[in-house]
Amino acid sequence: MYVDGKHTQILDNGTYYFWVNPIPIQVVTADMRKLQLEIGGQDILTKDKAALRITIFTQYEIVDIVKAFEKNKDYDKQLYVNVQLALREFVGTLTLDEILDKKEAVSEFVLANVKKFAEDLGLKINNVGLRDIILPGDVKEIMNQVLIATKQAQANIKMRREETASARSLLNTAKLMEENEMLFKLKEMEYIEKIATKINSISLSGGSVIVEQLKDLFTTKK
Repeated sequence: MYVDGKHTQILDNGTYYFWVNPIPIQVVTADMRKLQLEIGGQDILTKDKAALRITIFTQYEIVDIVKAFEKNKDYDKQLYVNVQLALREFVGTLTLDEILDKKEAVSEFVLANVKKFAEDLGLKINNVGLRDIILPGDVKEIMNQVLIATKQAQANIKMRREETASARSLLNTAKLMEENEMLFKLKEMEYIEKIATKINSISLSGGSVIVEQLKDLFTTKK
């Protein structure tokens, strides 16, 4: 409360009445709940000259109303500028790739740098968060191409591994069949069975030797 332009006291919750008199009485109110300040659409150049548009928010509350109103003017605007400067300072020292890899570090840096300044404003910073990083159109297209190329390379590597495993399996099977004639015959009969399922009728010719030919086909040589 201000009486004749001078701060006299901090009023508790309640309803107050004053006599009408020539001495001006002014009551200034403030929201003591948790507040949020958003710094949106900041165009900032990275160390490698990539232009980013960044949105960051700060959650804070007034803890010392005398500092906020008596010792400072427009505490919210001062906080806005200080967060903005801390953000620009940090982003300007990193490349685009470093920022994308260290997004959490941006919030941590801003919080650490703004915390002491906020205390001088009578404020307490509860949280700082990075909401958006918007890339330029050409950079976004290039990054999409890099992502597609990376995924394609990973798919090719996986395919080559599967092909190698398949070839190794075939080689092991071939070695086993080479060492075991019975296994070779079983594999041969397996393929004959698969072929036979696709055939409606079979015509045999060979005269009196056909039985011997079938016997040679389905038996192993001793």
